[in-house]
Amino acid sequence: MTTRRSSLPILRMMARLIKAAPGWYLANVFLWTSIWVLPVIPALITQRFFDDLETVGFNPATLIALLLGYGTARLATMFVAMWNDVNFMFRISSTLRRNMLERIFDLPGAQSVKEAPGEVISRFREDVEHVEEATSMTVDLVGTALFGVIAASVLTAIDGQLTLLVFAPLLFMVVVAERAGTHIRRYRNAAREATERITGALGEMYGAVQSIKVAGVEKPMIEHFKKLNHERRKMMVRDKVLTATLESVFWNTLSIGTGLILIFAAGDIGRPDGLTVGEFALFVFFLDYVTDAGWFIGAFIARFKQAGVSFERMFGLLHSDDVRLLTERRELHLTGEMPAPTAIETKARLDLLEVDGLTFRYLGTPNGIEDVSLTLPRGSFTVVTGKIGSGKTTLLRTILGLVQREQGTVRWNGEAIEDLDDFFVPPRSAYTPQVPKLFSMSLRDNLLLGRADTDVELDAAIRSAALDRDVKHMPEGLDTLVGPLGMRLSGGQIQRTAAARMFVRDPELLVFDDLSSALDVDTEKTLWERLFAEHSESTALVVSHRRPALQRADQIIVLDSGRVVAAGKLEELLATSPEFRDLWETEAEGNGNGVAAAVESLRGSGRLG
Repeated sequence: MTTRRSSLPILRMMARLIKAAPGWYLANVFLWTSIWVLPVIPALITQRFFDDLETVGFNPATLIALLLGYGTARLATMFVAMWNDVNFMFRISSTLRRNMLERIFDLPGAQSVKEAPGEVISRFREDVEHVEEATSMTVDLVGTALFGVIAASVLTAIDGQLTLLVFAPLLFMVVVAERAGTHIRRYRNAAREATERITGALGEMYGAVQSIKVAGVEKPMIEHFKKLNHERRKMMVRDKVLTATLESVFWNTLSIGTGLILIFAAGDIGRPDGLTVGEFALFVFFLDYVTDAGWFIGAFIARFKQAGVSFERMFGLLHSDDVRLLTERRELHLTGEMPAPTAIETKARLDLLEVDGLTFRYLGTPNGIEDVSLTLPRGSFTVVTGKIGSGKTTLLRTILGLVQREQGTVRWNGEAIEDLDDFFVPPRSAYTPQVPKLFSMSLRDNLLLGRADTDVELDAAIRSAALDRDVKHMPEGLDTLVGPLGMRLSGGQIQRTAAARMFVRDPELLVFDDLSSALDVDTEKTLWERLFAEHSESTALVVSHRRPALQRADQIIVLDSGRVVAAGKLEELLATSPEFRDLWETEAEGNGNGVAAAVESLRGSGRLG
C-alpha cells in the first residue's frame, strides 16, 4: 500500500522536476506570464478611448490599429510559448520515465516489477502525463497571480466594492476545489486501477490466444473482459462526472458573479461620483480574463490533487519513497546517438566459484532456499535437481543477484562479491531462464542485442546451441522475424536461441535453467556434446532433471524444500540418496526406461550394496 502524501512533498517533487529543465521553465514563466498580463494593455487603451472620445488622433481607426498590434504580439508570444512548453513538458516526462526505468533496472531482476504489464504501462503513460501537465500549469499559476495583482490594483483604485465582487467567485472556487480534493484523489485512483486491469487483461489474452482457443474458453474470457470494462466504465464515469460537476460549479459561479457585477456597475454609470464609461468598459474587459483565471485556478487545484495520486502510484512502482529516485536530473541524450553501454574491460577468468550459506525467502512465505553451499571449479558441469518447488530456480536467481539474498557469501576466485546483480553479467556470466524472452525483431538482432559480432562468431554460437540446422531451413536465415515473444518459433527453438545468445558473449560462467525441457532426446544430446567440445573451459551451472545432463555432470546438487539434501556424482547419489533415486526413476519412466537396469548395473560393479 502506498503512503499518502501531503501538498508540501508534491510541491517539492515538482520543484525538483523543474530543475531537470530550468532554462525551459524560466522561459515558460516569462512567456506565459506575459500572455496573462498582456490583456492589461488593451484594457487601459479601451478605458482611455471611451473616456476621451474627442481626443485628437485617438479615433476608432487608431484604436483598431493599436488592438491589431497588440493581437499580433500576443499571438506571436503564444506561438513561442506553446513551442517552449512542449519542449519543457517533454523533458519532464522523459526525466520521469528514464528515472523509473533506471530504478527498475537497478532492482534485483526477479523482484523489480511485481505489477502486471497493464499497471506498469499505465504508470509510465497516464501517471507521467498527469504530473507533466500539473507541473506545466504552475507557470500559468504565476501568470494568473501577477495578473490578479495588477487587475486588483487597477480596479480597486476605481471601485473597491465592485473589485471584491469581481474576485469573490475566484475565492469561492478555490475553497470548493480544495474541499473536493479527497474525492478527486479517490475517484482518480479507482479509475486508474480499473484502466490497469483492462490493459493487463488485454495483454494476457493477446499473449495466450492459443491456450484460450485450445481450452475453448473464448466466451468466458470475453465475459470476464466485459466485466472488467463495466467496472472501468463506472469508475471513469464517476471520475468524469466529478470533474464536470466542479467545472460546472466554477463556470456558473463566475457567470452569476459576472451578471451581478454588470448590474451593479451599470447602475452606477452617469452618477457624479459613479463610474465613467471608460471605467465601466475596463471592468467589463477584465471580467472575462478574471473569469478565465478563476476557472484555471480551480482546474489547477484539481490537477494538483490528481498529480498527487500519480506520484503515489509511480513511487509504488519504484518500491521506495526516496524522492530523488524519481526526480533526479539526468542526461536525456535528446540529440545525437545514445552513448555505448558501459562494458566490462576484462573477462575476469573464473578458476573457482564458491557459494557459502546462501539464504533467500520470498516475502511472507517460507518458500525459498536456506543455507545452500556449493563449489564450482573451472570447467566443471554442475547440475541442480530436485522436485517441483524445491528451490532450483530460486538458487540460480539468488547466486546471480536476481533476488536479494538474506544471508550468505558468493566468492569469485576467493574474492567475496557484494553486488551480485552488477557482477554477474557478460562476459563474466550469462543466464538463460526457464522461459526465455525474445523480442519482436529478427533472429540476428535477438542474438546480438546491439553487439557488433561478425557472422563467423554468430555461426559458432548458433552451432554450439544446436540451432544451425533450424536456421538453414528458415526462409530468411538470420534475418527471419521471430514475431512477438518469438511466437513464430517452437519452444525448443526459443530455448536454443537464448542459448546461442549466451554463447555469442563467450562468458566464463554459463547458467542454464532447465534449458533442455523443450528439446527432444537427440537435440539435447547434440547440445550437451557441443557444449563440452566447444566450451570446455567454461564453467556450467545447470538446473535439469533430464538424464543426458545428469549423466554428464561432474557433480549433482539435490534440493528439497530449499535445502541441499545430497551432493555428488551420479553413481554415488543413486547408491546413497533416496530422494535422487526417486527423481531418477521418475525421469527414467518418462523416457520409457525403469530405474532397475541402472541399479542392477551399479550393483554388478559393486558400487551399490
